[in-house]
Amino acid sequence: MRTTTPLAVPAFRRLYLAQLFTLLGTGFTTVALALLAHVLAGGRAGVVLGVALAVKMLASITVAPLAANLADRWPIDRTLGALTLARGLLVCSLAFVTAEWQIYLAMFLLNACAAAYTPLFQASIPGILPDEAAYTRALSLSRLAYDLENLLSPVLAAAALTWLSFHALFYANAVLFAVAAALIFTAGVSGAASPSSGGWLFGLRAYLQTPRLRALLALSLSVAAGSAMLIVNTVVYVQERLGSGPEETALAFAFAGGGSMLVALVLPRWLMRAGDRIPVLSGGLLLTGALLIGSQSLTLAELYALWFVLGAGTSLVQTPAGRIIQRSCQPAERGAYFAAHFALSHLCWLLCYPLAGFLGARGLEQSFAVMAALAGGGALLGAAFWGSDAGELLHRHAGLRHTHAHSHHDHHHDHHHTHGPDHPANTDGVHTHEHEHPELEHSHHFTIDAHHLRWPH
Repeated sequence: MRTTTPLAVPAFRRLYLAQLFTLLGTGFTTVALALLAHVLAGGRAGVVLGVALAVKMLASITVAPLAANLADRWPIDRTLGALTLARGLLVCSLAFVTAEWQIYLAMFLLNACAAAYTPLFQASIPGILPDEAAYTRALSLSRLAYDLENLLSPVLAAAALTWLSFHALFYANAVLFAVAAALIFTAGVSGAASPSSGGWLFGLRAYLQTPRLRALLALSLSVAAGSAMLIVNTVVYVQERLGSGPEETALAFAFAGGGSMLVALVLPRWLMRAGDRIPVLSGGLLLTGALLIGSQSLTLAELYALWFVLGAGTSLVQTPAGRIIQRSCQPAERGAYFAAHFALSHLCWLLCYPLAGFLGARGLEQSFAVMAALAGGGALLGAAFWGSDAGELLHRHAGLRHTHAHSHHDHHHDHHHTHGPDHPANTDGVHTHEHEHPELEHSHHFTIDAHHLRWPH
């Protein structure tokens, strides 16, 4: 079925609702975790949260590449559902934490499950929505879900805390995870994401060989620089520099979310007309310019406008990321590619989070300037790596004989079978046998896979 309305597809609709529930619950846990850290550590709560955030990044970086192999062993729906239930149990355990080290352990395990879940979830969507326009709109909806979580979760958590203890937020998150798991188990997405044929090491190597993906990674540094400045130093700028209160701090975050949401709403039409390169590079330049302006003294109104621009720039880069990865790989390698992007992009966050905090403590202008330099470097590298992004590439193949799963619907497997015990009958389905490729030169849309181990020059 071809449709440009992804929510009309039952499987995607259930997965999207599951995403909304998990994001809402995660927002509750963010608020409750800050309160728990204050109970356990008092004035050292910021240190505890900083360490917990670093543990989160380390879990994402180390676990995500290994997650590409999960789909080789279990159906995708059962894997995603089980990981969601595990996250619910781990969140529930935070209500019983009595020591700082227990927070760090729970955060590592919780984010290890999230690091395994996210790439598999992202890799399953192109299989559910093969129509490019529908997939592009789905990416926009996913970005909107993150922005709505940033806006609504703190408000709902604050309302709940007027009559409940913060421990109840952990329980509420666990319930939301359980509902999300039920939606995933009943979504019928088994087989929507193909298992990786090359493993996580192949995914990392192939990702870094693909010019447009190297560009996306460079631009992820721009996003990390802008977002780290926003997340880490908003409260410092609003309350310490400008002397305003918590309400103005929350409003600053709301302006950033508003900029991101606006871009996510209007971006699909631009992407379908202009492709991915121009919008994504524009996002890197927008982030760089905003951070440069931030190195000057700002009023509260000017800060709100700047945060709006930072949110817009972030969305310009992050919303099309799934499209860029999807068109850079074969279906059999999607899990490995998405896992590679998840891990490598989180390296950028691991660098920028502590750097923005450390430099911000020494001087906000200095922090803005360094983050602007990182964002500008990422944008320049992105433009250099991406190049012209030609649709088809002329390349030469040496003769090759090998065995792997294949069908007869691509450029490399237009062969006939001889009937016999070692050669299956002709079929349009996926099958495995030893076969030979003659030496040839041709052109087509190029991806790193079993037949293209290096990017052509």
